[in-house]
Amino acid sequence: MNRRLLQFLQAQNITQAQFADTLSVARGSVSHILSGRNKPGYEFLESLALHYPSLSMDWILTGKGSMFKGQNTDENALQGAQESLFLPSQPLGISKIMVFFDDNTFKEFLAAD
Repeated sequence: MNRRLLQFLQAQNITQAQFADTLSVARGSVSHILSGRNKPGYEFLESLALHYPSLSMDWILTGKGSMFKGQNTDENALQGAQESLFLPSQPLGISKIMVFFDDNTFKEFLAAD
């Protein structure tokens, strides 16, 4: 869970201190939770759900689904999109590949002519 909380902070572009202040918890408590030293208690999770209503608590607790509520997590739709990407109706050449990283950066690879 601590890894998912860190991902959430990065996605929201907020610091641990800002996060602690928003939840009205001690900054040290947040630091210990994010480092994996302590596990969050009920009050922490309740405050998290209250202050960040778009955050999916299923994702925070289990890692299943999307980080935010309302994002499409239908596995059938994902599978269909993957099939259409990887099984074109006619053979095609690859001209560009883009790799996206967790820190919101990306690297682009272009095919040589």
